[in-house]
Amino acid sequence: MMSSGFGLGPGASPHAGSGAGTRARNRRGEGARLRDDILAGAAAILDETGDGQAVTLRAVARRVGISAPSIYPHFADRDAILFALTRAAFAELTDRLQAAQGVDAEDRLISVCNAYLDFAVTHPERYRIMFGGVFDGARAVADGTLTVEEATGLGRDALQVIVESLDACVQSGQSSSTNTFADAVALWLGLHGLAHQRSVVPGFPWPADIAARVIRPLAHLVP
Repeated sequence: MMSSGFGLGPGASPHAGSGAGTRARNRRGEGARLRDDILAGAAAILDETGDGQAVTLRAVARRVGISAPSIYPHFADRDAILFALTRAAFAELTDRLQAAQGVDAEDRLISVCNAYLDFAVTHPERYRIMFGGVFDGARAVADGTLTVEEATGLGRDALQVIVESLDACVQSGQSSSTNTFADAVALWLGLHGLAHQRSVVPGFPWPADIAARVIRPLAHLVP
């Protein structure tokens, strides 16, 4: 369930992931294809380097096989590209959380939380730009590249999946939460903290049940 911003989806240029060649000019009306190719090229650079700073206009243009000025009709600057990648990553995370299954409400909530942690492990570069402040959102809002709604709405749909999953646990009597939104936010912060620490201290002897130790108390799951 991957957002079209990443990888070589339908219509993407075969040069987007190769780093070589000159891209054929789009025919009239194919501007959306170039936009997708630019995002695919930026995502390939991010995945290969693991460094959001490596995603520059010049590097993306070289990857796609176009001149750097050709990017401007689609993205005002580097921040706009990084924002598009970040938004696509959050969309993919939301898809994965929504796809989580369980035999009952509690089991599904735990599956949702594990899907979150799995996403951070399997897509570390994308997860890093989602929360690492690689692009300057405040500056992007100030110069009109982003709206306030766009800048503050990142992750809202993913959080809503956690809220609804916790709500279901309360309704089934499997959670004693009295404020599911606040507890879902606390749970997200706990999951993010665990995901972050696992990535920066991979050699730490993490307890096998560390995820459950984070999830159960923050979700107020009934023993």
